[in-house]
Amino acid sequence: MSKILHSTILGEGAPLLILHGFLGMSDNWKTLGNRFAEHGFQVHLIDQRNHGRSFHDVIFNYDTLAADVNNYISYHQLEKTHLLGHSMGGKTVMQFAVQNGSQVNKLLVADIAPRYYPPHHQRIIDALLALDLDSIQSRSEADRQLSKQIEDVGVRQFLLKNLYWQERGKLGLRCNLDILQHRLDEIGAPLAANSTFDGPTLFLRGGRSDYIRPEDQTLIEKHFPNAKINTVENAGHWLHAENPSQFFEKAMAFLDS
Repeated sequence: MSKILHSTILGEGAPLLILHGFLGMSDNWKTLGNRFAEHGFQVHLIDQRNHGRSFHDVIFNYDTLAADVNNYISYHQLEKTHLLGHSMGGKTVMQFAVQNGSQVNKLLVADIAPRYYPPHHQRIIDALLALDLDSIQSRSEADRQLSKQIEDVGVRQFLLKNLYWQERGKLGLRCNLDILQHRLDEIGAPLAANSTFDGPTLFLRGGRSDYIRPEDQTLIEKHFPNAKINTVENAGHWLHAENPSQFFEKAMAFLDS
């Protein structure tokens, strides 16, 4: 029996699966997930493998992450689903859609293109590895340690969501850093050259982010001939957290159309 990804399920209606980005977890999407649920969707906030409360495994690539989603859909006996993925989660839902197009209703990709991205998370991994979890007694102490290497408060808050109490007085990280630090080259892998999904697709990019560039449009339309690209203003790569109102508005307009 395949291992099934951990999730939080909210609301009732058409299934909408939401997949977080690298070093994130389903909790990052709880506020927006509740809003989608209030508008008639059964929202599945999913932890990908080696993240959140899902299982840890040495195998980590987009074929496997897409297979995890397939197993999840089968296990929960879902019919055609809407898929929303941010960053690494966007790559996962793209991979799933090109392999299992008949199972996808609409595809929503947040701030990532189907191209190759060079590894660029090493500084964050190094900062997390440097945390002395045996001596740290609070989140604020962990924040102080992280601030030596990561200046951005928002990024630190995002990363610190991974902290949890393993036992009284002992903090741990939910993400599997041991595996992820050796799989950074997989995070930026491109979609296979001739793979396509011709269902309705929306790419939402952050207005202040360079993850989706104007020159990516040709490649996006090659893989997703029915794709539109839209911008969430006043937001960087974490567009759903930086401008949640506009993100929700644009996502809902697409899902309702």
